[in-house]
Amino acid sequence: MLTVGLTGGIGAGKSEVSRLLVECGAVLIDADRIAREVVAPGTPGLAEVVEAFGEDVLGPDGGLDRPKLGSIVFSDPGRLAVLNSIVHPLVGARSRELEAAAAPDAVVVHDVPLLTENGLAPLYDVVIVVDAAPETQLDRLVRLRGMTEEDARARMAAQATREKRREIADIVIDNDVPLEELERRVKDVWAELARRARTPKQPAQE
Repeated sequence: MLTVGLTGGIGAGKSEVSRLLVECGAVLIDADRIAREVVAPGTPGLAEVVEAFGEDVLGPDGGLDRPKLGSIVFSDPGRLAVLNSIVHPLVGARSRELEAAAAPDAVVVHDVPLLTENGLAPLYDVVIVVDAAPETQLDRLVRLRGMTEEDARARMAAQATREKRREIADIVIDNDVPLEELERRVKDVWAELARRARTPKQPAQE
């Protein structure tokens, strides 16, 4: 098995790359999706969040009111740390379960938006960074996601710098290119990942 950490700045096109890797045969473990699952209605995770933040963070349907919770935590680092202390261990445990269920020769791709920021690179055999110029990111966030330019710039500024992401990368996938070229690059990367997944890992040298 080969474990891959996949990350990239907001608007860089990480979701597109993860979709293409799945088409090639990768097992995808999406940290964002799991983070939603572990606080779904009826879960112990949601009960912990309500205990920490109060019933006000619930919507009329009994599910988490994400905008409400976001307005509480993103302006208060202490409250954000409390939320992370609840959600991150649950996401980690579920990710390990899914990884353990994969085939011995699988390429398991962990899609982790904050991989750089949280210092998670050492957890993976290979780190792939999807890279795009800041002006490309900004254009996509405004044009495709409907953000205001101010909001888009603030979201980008809250993440690790492009240079920091590239520092931890074993493989960089440039996504300032047409889709056909991106598809070719991902297929080349996949061939290398699949080869490494089939190669027995060497014991560490003393």
